Amino acid sequence: MQDNLQVKMDAFLPLRDVVFNTLRQAILTGELKPGERLMEIHLANRLGVSRTPIREAIRKLELEGLVTMIPRRGAEVAQITEKSMLDVLEVRRAVDALCVELACERIDEEALEALLMARDEFERAVRSKDLKKIAQADVAFHDIIVEATGNKRLVQLVNTLSEQMYRYRFEYIKDSSQHGRLVEEHRSIYEGIRKRDKEAASRAAKLHIDNQQNAILNQIRN
Repeated sequence: MQDNLQVKMDAFLPLRDVVFNTLRQAILTGELKPGERLMEIHLANRLGVSRTPIREAIRKLELEGLVTMIPRRGAEVAQITEKSMLDVLEVRRAVDALCVELACERIDEEALEALLMARDEFERAVRSKDLKKIAQADVAFHDIIVEATGNKRLVQLVNTLSEQMYRYRFEYIKDSSQHGRLVEEHRSIYEGIRKRDKEAASRAAKLHIDNQQNAILNQIRN
């Protein structure tokens, strides 16, 4: 386990939720690696809490698919498998295409300006080479597009998917050889929406997911 894993207290959240968020973020960003065992006593000592919130957090993480219970071994971080990744990205590809098409129709000038700023912020994050900043900037860019659809059900669906997507997004971002491609993909998506060209925007959004899928498959298989 990484030494920088620590609980960040939040006065507005119960301890069990803080512990859950801490462990979840550690899994999503790879601080807790696929296959790593999650021993309650060790985690409790590391985070300075009792075993009860650790146990509750592990149970919730299992429901999210981020933790697997192994007979006679206990809990461990779920592996990133081809099947789980392909299932998530297959749905995300279709949803992202729909989002950009709706954004082409519905985005207002204020949101379009925010999208341009988010695109530029993403490029600055890429230049910083800070993986967490890059991931956060990537999420922020896509969130503006989703909100621009004005479809609450679609926003809810994407938010649910994003919980699983973040892990795969981080795997993609960790490969610095893909950063230039990521910048170009964001530019293409932005231009398609700015021109309100549904076909171009949809094509760019699908390519964005396809490239992510291929890059992660190469990592899994090698």
